Amino acid sequence: MTQTQIPDQMTAVVLDSYSGAEALRVEQRPVPKPGKDEVLVKVAASPINPSDLAFLDGNYGFDKSPPVVPGGEGSGTVVAVGPGAMGRYFLGKQVACLSNGERAGIWAEYTVASTKGGAFPLNESVSLEQGAMSIINPLTASAFLEITKAGGHKAIVLTAAASTLGQMVNRLGQSEGVYVINVVRRDAQVDLLKALGATVVLNSSDVDFDGQLHDICHQYDAQLAFDAVAGPMTGQLLNALPKNSTITVYSCLSRKAPQTHVDQIVFQGKTITGFWLGPWLYSNKNLLQILTLWRRSQKLIATDLKSEIRAQYAFQDAKKAVQDYSSQMTGGKVLLKPTAS
Repeated sequence: MTQTQIPDQMTAVVLDSYSGAEALRVEQRPVPKPGKDEVLVKVAASPINPSDLAFLDGNYGFDKSPPVVPGGEGSGTVVAVGPGAMGRYFLGKQVACLSNGERAGIWAEYTVASTKGGAFPLNESVSLEQGAMSIINPLTASAFLEITKAGGHKAIVLTAAASTLGQMVNRLGQSEGVYVINVVRRDAQVDLLKALGATVVLNSSDVDFDGQLHDICHQYDAQLAFDAVAGPMTGQLLNALPKNSTITVYSCLSRKAPQTHVDQIVFQGKTITGFWLGPWLYSNKNLLQILTLWRRSQKLIATDLKSEIRAQYAFQDAKKAVQDYSSQMTGGKVLLKPTAS
């Protein structure tokens, strides 16, 4: 392993139990060592995503025994590499990185990332702050548009549409000619999306929401929905969409299981499926195709795939940062950094 000026200990945010922000604390931990086909990243920033909130509550796709370091994605500089042909390519480069589900997360001064789809070199024009947010939401938005076009769909329904991801999908949809039927839950979110150029934005709090959704889905023959809310919303989508439609559930912001209607599934031919970025990438694409998708997304980070930053916190204020983001998830991203800046 090649390394320079790497301390033995680091500051890390630690989750003591799967009980939310209150279980977070900061401690000193040994700096991890990269293994084969891994790099050591000195972390610059990491966003708080909805998936991180789910992880803190123990409602994410994998379960590691606490205490554990959270954080799904981030950015930084590669300061050491383990054995493997690709490691030396990354040494000294600024990268975006994903948490390895088997190891610690990104909310620490140092993290380990795989050279085979877990670390991506940043364009020189992309800041470390934007780079920290350039994997999960941008690649998910790109995946949604790819799925849409591959299925021959001209219109889609998108719930939680005022989120950072939702705004990205809207901008990509406008660029690529896909009609997006947006679903939000507050009037302020309606105004936000219309200011971005969205044509149809429905407020699920309106008394006639179900009727509006049904009519617009049939008007534009929207047979594909991407649902981040789950719970009763999934049932509402099932009722509204035309025959033979598909609902792709990719989150569970309602914290309730998707509601289903057997008659809609059996007699109307409608289906409910799931989406998780990692499995979608690695089961549908080889490494070269993933890197091609990455390079394409990097070119759009300043435009269609840009994330607005609302606040930045030091690791020592992680609990406050999570509470801040949880209280306002559509007003811009909240970043965690090793120290305040």
